[in-house]
Amino acid sequence: MDDFSNAIQYARTHKQDNLDSLVELLKIPSVSTDPEHQLDMLTAAQWIAWQLTTLGFQKVEVFPTAKHPVVFGELLVSPKVPTVLIYGHYDVQPAEPLELWQSPPFEPTQRGENLYSRGASDMKGQVIATLGAVKAITASGKPPVNLKYIVEGEEEIGSPSLAAFLQEHKDLLSCSFALNPDAGMIAADYPTIVYALRGLAYFELKVFGPQHDLHSGLFGGVVHNPAIVLSDLIAGMHDLKGRITLPGFYDKVLPISDEERQALSQLPMDDEYYKKMMGVPVLWGEEGYSASERVGARPTLDINGLYSGFTGTGSKTVIPAWAMAKISMRLVPNQDPDEVHAQLRQYLTEHAPNTVHWDLLAFASGEACVTDINHPAVRALSQALQSVWNKQPVYKRDGGSIPVVVDMRKILGVESVLTGFGLPDDNLHAPNEKLHLPTWYLGIEALIHFFYNVAKSEDFKGGV
Repeated sequence: MDDFSNAIQYARTHKQDNLDSLVELLKIPSVSTDPEHQLDMLTAAQWIAWQLTTLGFQKVEVFPTAKHPVVFGELLVSPKVPTVLIYGHYDVQPAEPLELWQSPPFEPTQRGENLYSRGASDMKGQVIATLGAVKAITASGKPPVNLKYIVEGEEEIGSPSLAAFLQEHKDLLSCSFALNPDAGMIAADYPTIVYALRGLAYFELKVFGPQHDLHSGLFGGVVHNPAIVLSDLIAGMHDLKGRITLPGFYDKVLPISDEERQALSQLPMDDEYYKKMMGVPVLWGEEGYSASERVGARPTLDINGLYSGFTGTGSKTVIPAWAMAKISMRLVPNQDPDEVHAQLRQYLTEHAPNTVHWDLLAFASGEACVTDINHPAVRALSQALQSVWNKQPVYKRDGGSIPVVVDMRKILGVESVLTGFGLPDDNLHAPNEKLHLPTWYLGIEALIHFFYNVAKSEDFKGGV
């Protein structure tokens, strides 16, 4: 057999090894937003660095950043072949609320065909899938392409250190394109290529009233309750047609072309699909658009969290001194996160009453992006998915945000190919996150096909 066939066979006979590696990584509670997990973050980074070293990467380094380290690896075989920069992140979302997990979030547990653990799908499972493919290739002969890895630890908090890292290490990260497996599939039997991502603007809004909590009997009716003010402000951010009311919010939003609307309508993701996936009786959203259009091609504004006053068991009659909301907006191409920030401030200035004062903090932000589906690396991925699933992949816009895709385009000058083998019901960012193992194993094989397809592509002759 040739190297490619040997690599496929290796992946099929070493499924348990790949699963064991994933379980090891999942046991590390690398929660990037929690200072108590600082040591766990370093442990996860060092674990990945060690994996790259054992795979024969000539250069492996754990780079410190202002917050969590970045892992870099390099395996160069020839200047005449293309170089693939593989992106990943080892940090995970917090596991709370813990009481809703059926098994401990950092004790990976297999039930049926699924592996349950925080980070199983997003995205430790995807990182291990790429490592499993690379291991199969290196065990079977000389890799057909040059390989570089960049695995960060801050994606779940908006990648605040990554742009500076890319800028500082542009030469080290030079490549033909980037492979980003942080996307997913629409179903186990629908291999998927994501060609567009929405941007993100994330804020924390606090509304302040009295200097301290007040007795609602003694002071109710003479002081404006900050929780009520915040509720009014939030309620006014959408009109009755589901449109966002921030001034100028839609001024730069590009319309969906007739061709793209037709393509999105062909996806097996109608209203019934979304209702079943989310467990709701009726969908809600901007009038005039299908669910697939709203999720991938239209901007949104959501409240991610609310807090005010007494929330414990029983009753406590207080008027809270303050109220807080976490607000996120998903943006589409042509929208600028800084302009959206200004639009939100203008809305609050115009609508907040003078009985309170407010403070707005901006957190994570990133622009939307679209990848050309005719890019040679996208074609190589399409062929790979078709070879494994025996059907043409579907192309979709993803409603999520991956800031590194825009950063790599702006700073490194390269496009990113987006894939991944998680499923919509994997409970990302929620209790009981899971990974569907049969799909994951097929994904490892697809990545092997992909690397060999890239090497054969005439568009990449001559390396970078």
